[in-house]
Amino acid sequence: MGSAKELDNANPTILSASELQSQRQRRKGRDASAKEEGIREILMAKPSYALDPFYLSEYSDTDSDDDSTLEPIDEQEIYDLIAPISDPEHPLSLESLGVVKLQDVHLISPPDLANPAALSRVLVELTPTVTHCSLATVIGLGVRVRLEQALPPSYRVEVKIKKDTHSQSEEVNKQLADKERVAAALENANLMGILRKMMEPCQD
Repeated sequence: MGSAKELDNANPTILSASELQSQRQRRKGRDASAKEEGIREILMAKPSYALDPFYLSEYSDTDSDDDSTLEPIDEQEIYDLIAPISDPEHPLSLESLGVVKLQDVHLISPPDLANPAALSRVLVELTPTVTHCSLATVIGLGVRVRLEQALPPSYRVEVKIKKDTHSQSEEVNKQLADKERVAAALENANLMGILRKMMEPCQD
C-alpha cells in the first residue's frame, strides 16, 4: 500500500451519520416534472453504446407471469445498490465520501412497463472527492458494473461525472459511455481485482 502522499485525496471529507441518515430518509414521491430538463434530455437520448443486439433474444422466451407483481424500482433502491461500494483508495463507502448522492440518481421509466421491449433509463452522476481524481474512471466502472449486474435487463445504465467536478470529466465520461472500452477494461485481471474489492461491502 502506498503512503498517504501518493493518494489523490489523503484526507477526504466524510459525511456525518446525520447527513447519511437524512439521505436515506428521502424516499419516493419525487415528481419527474421537477427534474432539470437537461437531465431528462440526457436520459431520453439514445445511449452512445446503443441497444444490445442480443438483449431481447436472451429474455424473450422466459416467463413473465411474475412481472406484474413486481413493484417498480425507484431512485432510492438504485442509490441503495451503489451507496455501499468502497472507495478504491480509502476503506470508506462512496456514500460516506459523497461520491454518490441520492439527488444525483435519475430514473425515467417507459410509460408502458408491460411492454417487454420497453427500457428504463438510469443516469448516475458521480462527484469525485477531488477534481484531479485519477481513479474516477475506476469508480465509475464500479458503479456501472454493480447496477448492470443488479438491475433487471430492461434497465439501461449510464454513469457520468457531474459537471464541473473533475478536470477531465469529458474524457472520463467518454470512457464510461464506450461499451467496447468498458468490456476491454473488465478483461483486465488487475482492474477486476480492484472492482471485486470495491464490491465486497455490497454483499453484506
